[in-house]
Amino acid sequence: MRVHHLNCGTMRPLGGKLIDGRPGLFRRATMVCHCLLLETDTGLVLVETGMGTPAAVDRNAWLGAGFVRQSNPVADPAQTAIAQIRALGFDPADVRDIVLTHLDLDHAGGLIDFPWARVHVYAEELRAFDNPAENGRYRAIQFAHGPQWTSYADTGEPWFGFDAVRQLDGLPREILLVPLSGHTRGHAGVAVDTGNGWLLNAGDSYFFHGQVAADPNCPPGLKWFEGHMETIKGARLDNHRRLRQLVQEHGDEVTVFAAHDETEFVRLSRSRV
Repeated sequence: MRVHHLNCGTMRPLGGKLIDGRPGLFRRATMVCHCLLLETDTGLVLVETGMGTPAAVDRNAWLGAGFVRQSNPVADPAQTAIAQIRALGFDPADVRDIVLTHLDLDHAGGLIDFPWARVHVYAEELRAFDNPAENGRYRAIQFAHGPQWTSYADTGEPWFGFDAVRQLDGLPREILLVPLSGHTRGHAGVAVDTGNGWLLNAGDSYFFHGQVAADPNCPPGLKWFEGHMETIKGARLDNHRRLRQLVQEHGDEVTVFAAHDETEFVRLSRSRV
């Protein structure tokens, strides 16, 4: 299976090293929206979608003025998933399936660019989306086109110390859904067997590469934001522990990355994994 690493939305929030850990306070930090395009025998599979084409046209309408003020997403049509798929020489119509970690606006905003695709997500995430007490974080406008949902219970088999990991209907067995609730109630990781080791897109279960290091660390501004956006604190913190253990014990077999960490994106986009 061939894997393409795509950045489908750059964000430039204020805060410098308080957000991305690099030197300098009085600059804008850089965050990415790390997506995967998978070439399979039955078509293309997109893991995450980024913010979508409308975000490059009217950021406030599509993403919300509050998110735009806070995150300062770059309005660049060339960064959309559909534009990058075309640039790679593929027909976007061949994207038959999309697998999401969760439904936040910077992960599911591009669904509208692939309305024909099946969208694979945990049923618990859809229940949170339908619950008025919890759905304030989601952008209803991004789902008005009626996505073709395929939902799953969080049941399955063991995988590198994680329980209830499952295959997806109609997709190769090399693509798995891994329960990682905490950031949202139905948050998932997406594991991909590349033939040269596993990739685990951990979504927003952590935000900074240092959080899965043996001696964990995270810039204070980003740490605050992660806590501010959590749904289940205990589960989120447990994910940190489990992912850190996965990296320490199986890092030669599984490469873990977070959705918004630029350091991990640059490293993986330059490698063969």
